[in-house]
Amino acid sequence: MKHLFVCSLCHNGLLGGALYLEPQTLTYKTNKLTVDNAYRNLVLPLSDIDTVIWKQIVFPIAVFRMKNGREYKIMIFNKARFCRLFASYTGQ
Repeated sequence: MKHLFVCSLCHNGLLGGALYLEPQTLTYKTNKLTVDNAYRNLVLPLSDIDTVIWKQIVFPIAVFRMKNGREYKIMIFNKARFCRLFASYTGQ
């Protein structure tokens, strides 16, 4: 089942979009033309996510650290729902 979250990718500013959480993947999508193609449809396989660290500035920001060393910072609205569903898919 696909779960939708309103979010912003933190990459050279805030890039509004949508975050889709599925049993195998986490996908960030935006329709902004000024965003690099690599970030318009960013697919993160759940098996490649090493850790998730939460930071709180004004809104909760999840830092996804991948096994290959890359990091993606995403401001996710409805943190409690995201954490509950993410844990059910990953066992974390």
